[in-house]
Amino acid sequence: VLKRGLTCAVSNGSALGITKGFNDPRNHDKLYHDFQQIIPRAREYGIEKIICFSGNRNGLDDAAGLENCARGLDKIVKLAEKNEVMIVMELLNSKVDHADYQCDHTAWGFQLVDKIGSDSFKLLYDIYHMQIMEGDIISTITGHKEYIAHFHTGGVPGRHEIDESQELNYGAIVQAIKGSGYRGFIGQEFIPSWKDPFKALSRAMEICNV
Repeated sequence: VLKRGLTCAVSNGSALGITKGFNDPRNHDKLYHDFQQIIPRAREYGIEKIICFSGNRNGLDDAAGLENCARGLDKIVKLAEKNEVMIVMELLNSKVDHADYQCDHTAWGFQLVDKIGSDSFKLLYDIYHMQIMEGDIISTITGHKEYIAHFHTGGVPGRHEIDESQELNYGAIVQAIKGSGYRGFIGQEFIPSWKDPFKALSRAMEICNV
């Protein structure tokens, strides 16, 4: 990607993936090992953000999951601070796509950001996932801009194109994102249903060009 003159907005995190995350202390050593390798490389290549996940609940209540995530992320966020990169935890829906995932509501994510208390840890706000879980997209973005460091898109329902075929008005949403002061990338994570996916992407770029 970089050799072709493009910018990589977000790096992958640990190979443990989505279901095994920071809410389980048994994963902390492996996660720290992985992020120790990833963070300096991200800085070397000019990648400013690295993704992470809470993991699935597996019977764990939200308060305990929050405490475990904060403990597991502590050393990693401090390493990110030294390397001038940011760790971003993705909000995902547990209703359709990621059953039992713990970081599935913005309120829980905001609490975690406050608990960690570092500019090197924020949220990846996936608009598709949060529309499914709680809606109120524009008010959440504009009222909590200090918690959000990256955005993903996707049409609801079906995670397809972000045009007039679905229930969200992405033109208005992107206007709100711009109005909040955000100047980063918006990841196009929708799954094209058109025969020509590049035309679908081109249309998405038109919608997001505000």
